[in-house]
Amino acid sequence: MSRSAATAMRVSPGTTPADRAALGKAARRRSPRSSHSVYRPAPDRPDPLTVLEAQSASRVPELVPIRYGRMTESPFRFYRGAAAIMASDLAGTPVSGLTAQLCGDAHLLNFRLLASPERQLVFDINDFDETLPGPWEWDVKRLSASLVVAGRANGFDDAERARIVNSTVRSYREAMIRFAGMRNLDVWYAKIGPDLLESLVAGRLRGTDSGRRNLARAMAKARTRDSLQAFDKLTETVDGRPRIAADPPLLVPAGDLLPEVERSALESRFRGLVERYGRTLASDRRTLLADYRLADVARKVVGVGSVGTRCWIFLLLGRDDQDPLFLQAKEADTSVLAAHLGESRYRNQGERVVSGQRLMQATSDIFLGWERVDGIDGRQRDFYVRQLRDWKGIAVPERMRPKDMRVFGELCGFTLARAHARSGDRVAIAAYLGGGDSFDRALATFAEAYADQNERDHQTLVDAVRAGRLPAEEPPAARPE
Repeated sequence: MSRSAATAMRVSPGTTPADRAALGKAARRRSPRSSHSVYRPAPDRPDPLTVLEAQSASRVPELVPIRYGRMTESPFRFYRGAAAIMASDLAGTPVSGLTAQLCGDAHLLNFRLLASPERQLVFDINDFDETLPGPWEWDVKRLSASLVVAGRANGFDDAERARIVNSTVRSYREAMIRFAGMRNLDVWYAKIGPDLLESLVAGRLRGTDSGRRNLARAMAKARTRDSLQAFDKLTETVDGRPRIAADPPLLVPAGDLLPEVERSALESRFRGLVERYGRTLASDRRTLLADYRLADVARKVVGVGSVGTRCWIFLLLGRDDQDPLFLQAKEADTSVLAAHLGESRYRNQGERVVSGQRLMQATSDIFLGWERVDGIDGRQRDFYVRQLRDWKGIAVPERMRPKDMRVFGELCGFTLARAHARSGDRVAIAAYLGGGDSFDRALATFAEAYADQNERDHQTLVDAVRAGRLPAEEPPAARPE
């Protein structure tokens, strides 16, 4: 389905709510809600290894074995790195013809606690490397399947996994119906802040003090994960000055990567990057950024699917050497969705990521921006920049009981619906979903079928590594992000 074909189904903002609802109900005739239960691999389905190798071709060669090593660890880790594979599979599934801005990689670990500019914790989507407009169903399906994959890893039985997915999709559906009846500004301002988060969790985990205690601990821990914490963990003092400490291959100072280049020349190159990127920020934030000076730069390995892409962290210092700011500049390549939905309207892939993030998140990092630079290998690449750490609280699915995962899934479903409601036709999508549970049950079936496919693909990678077709290594455990 091309992006132009998808967006053609949207209605103008001036159309009446009744007309928009009629559009959503009409979409049921083209793609019944029950049809979303079906997943069958296409006869010409690409070899998953070919997809992974194609991505690896443009990545840092010495880091690619780390990516494969991480993906072989478990079906869930494979799933986190297989967004391109699933995008190809989703392209053959039914769609309503209604679109929204997609996260593109909406698995459960890409929902987490974050800091708002007003210094409040919010629960929101975090990763937008693959963002692009497209069928809203694709995000919901990727989220649903991730819950099944994670549930299987925890030993949850069929009924427990079905309840988790049904609850998640019901939360998405009911939230979309709620947003459909709200004023535009109220939708835009909606977010899950600390008070709402605590009340939602308390209501879902009634009678279980452990769930509330776990939430309180997670929120308290998230508030400690900032530039000061990163400064303590990632730096050392060299000749009386703070420097990023080497932890190869996961964290390598730029001077170690390019020992033949004078430090002053390196700093000048990266200082120019920071200054140019600052032009994409609002004027008040440019002023704030200008009060910092660049102290050091290092290459960092991040995540699972992103391993091998170029990612730099910048240590900046403000008032003195105890006033740090860590920024992360992450390479932005073409979205994995683009092959199926059409290219982004943004020529700079970093701007694509930033624009999608600002559109989907309730509130975004004050230092979020983008830049195009000539890399150390002479090739021009796009990057987006944000704070390395800003009160991030990350879920640990391995520690979740079935009830915990169900509540977490409900939070994710609500959050994803709010994100889609900002850009998609929420009235039409809500009308398509309706008040019944047909779509909920369909996605529970789809998610199980796709988890089967994911396990087959994971085994294919494991077999390829064992046979020596693909190199894989697992370095020492990464420091917590």
